[in-house]
Amino acid sequence: MAQTNIKVSELVDKVQRGELTLPEMQRRYVWPATRVRDLLDSLYRGYPSGTILVWETDEEMPIREMAVHATRTPTTSQKLLLLDGQQRVTSLSAILSGEPVHVRSKNRQKTIDILFNLEHPDGPPTDITEVDEPDFTADIEEMEDEETAERDIQAEMRKRTFVVAGRALKNDPIWVPVSEIFKKDPSEILQKTGITELSDPRYKKYSERLAKIRKIRDYSYNVEILPATMSYEEVTEIFVRVNSLGIKLRGTDLAMAQITSKWKGFMDKVEELAEEFDHDEDYIVETGLPVRLMTIFATKQSKFKTIGKVRREKLEEAWTQAGEGMRFAINFIRENGGIDNLSYLSSPFLLIPIAVYWILKDDQSLTPEEQKKLLRWLYIAHMRGHYSMGSSESILDADLGILFKDKGLDELINQLHMHVKKFDVDYNDLTGRSIRSPFFSMLYFIFKHNGVKDWWSGLKLSDKHTGTAHTIQYHHIFPKSLLKEYEKREVNEIANMAFIGGKVNRTITNKEPKNYMEKIIREQGEEALTSQLIPIDREMWELTNYRNFLAFRRKAIAEMINEFMKKFE
Repeated sequence: MAQTNIKVSELVDKVQRGELTLPEMQRRYVWPATRVRDLLDSLYRGYPSGTILVWETDEEMPIREMAVHATRTPTTSQKLLLLDGQQRVTSLSAILSGEPVHVRSKNRQKTIDILFNLEHPDGPPTDITEVDEPDFTADIEEMEDEETAERDIQAEMRKRTFVVAGRALKNDPIWVPVSEIFKKDPSEILQKTGITELSDPRYKKYSERLAKIRKIRDYSYNVEILPATMSYEEVTEIFVRVNSLGIKLRGTDLAMAQITSKWKGFMDKVEELAEEFDHDEDYIVETGLPVRLMTIFATKQSKFKTIGKVRREKLEEAWTQAGEGMRFAINFIRENGGIDNLSYLSSPFLLIPIAVYWILKDDQSLTPEEQKKLLRWLYIAHMRGHYSMGSSESILDADLGILFKDKGLDELINQLHMHVKKFDVDYNDLTGRSIRSPFFSMLYFIFKHNGVKDWWSGLKLSDKHTGTAHTIQYHHIFPKSLLKEYEKREVNEIANMAFIGGKVNRTITNKEPKNYMEKIIREQGEEALTSQLIPIDREMWELTNYRNFLAFRRKAIAEMINEFMKKFE
């Protein structure tokens, strides 16, 4: 094995010319922007950044495109296939070129936007925390404090060297997009900060810091090169071992690497299926799930440890079954189960028994009774976190054993009962539970099933509404700012949450229930409140009765869930 040193700029050039690419066995680019930020920070400070492993070959081999696509003509026919270091090389290529990366599929792109602080303090970096963007579960009640919050964020960010770009820093000239530093003349960047004279006391400091960033291009990676004499099978084995030892890849990725040694072209099949599911943003399926299903159909168990020993013919058959099973399972939980976003489930593993049961049916049809039993199993398994406790693979394998032995859905439900102990929901199940609990998404499913409407627009609940005014958010019925004497777990309980659109959430902000509930009743009727199990007893709206309010609503939510589940008995 040969070793050499290659500068970052040279690696990026090779990517741009298509001379450095990926073997088929490689996973796609998965780094979040925070990892790119940390990589840049390390290189800026001169910290070591690991080694890179490549395979040098001039043979025609199945390959995958880098997430940053080649834009220039190659100067040689010889290719370097990147075995270890893809995430780093792709990130640096995107940053230095300013090009977006392709994620999930060829049709999805994102720009890696990292900002550099020209006024960063000297010394080691501070701990960095990221603030998530608001979504279905975003709480934006404290809108009157927005300006204060933004000032606090900016003050905290000024302590840092690199951050992921955000709105709070958008118009601050001391924060410079890193890609611009590599593409623009330093004088142009300095001008934006208001520096027009060499005598400006900031000139020297800023110039030195910009030059230090640009020197990242000269950082040399130690590159280990596997010779062209090695076979594809040998290289696959090395890839698996390197990544197993470093625990850098998930089991799915290592499984796929082993499969490609038996079935060249397999990753094309994986990408085709990913493209199919990518059309529905609410049901984007991670690669691991269909590969897990493939493993199940090929080996009758869920663990990946034996998949590399399965012959190609069996792999192809199992992959077809996996695709068909996934399509059915997704359609079933979305249309029959009313679950309009895959992320709401407590585990994606919940799709697997449904897919397997359907594929194993000779006629691949479900009677109304079978549909009810599958939904009963699904909802209970979701609420009780069936695959979210202990060894999820072992639990899944026990369930699969029932299905492959054709013991039926009654036995599957009985086993579920043995595992989760109880099916009915009571007051205590909801005490202290937050929005991260599966009971919260279950509440949403039921509200949506019951046709619950937004308090302002009158639109039925849905996460598919367009426009921020109609986007469904959760709302603290008693605002957090008024509950400072209570424990956090009480404040953020499911029992204190309602589902409403963005506009009404911003309108309510930090008002007490007694100061906005009457208006809702006047404009939308009492049903707007009772449909979300909110008492219309005015005394319950008083801040002094908060714990009584929680008790009332916990009981009401538990009763509603149990009543809903009776439909599937």
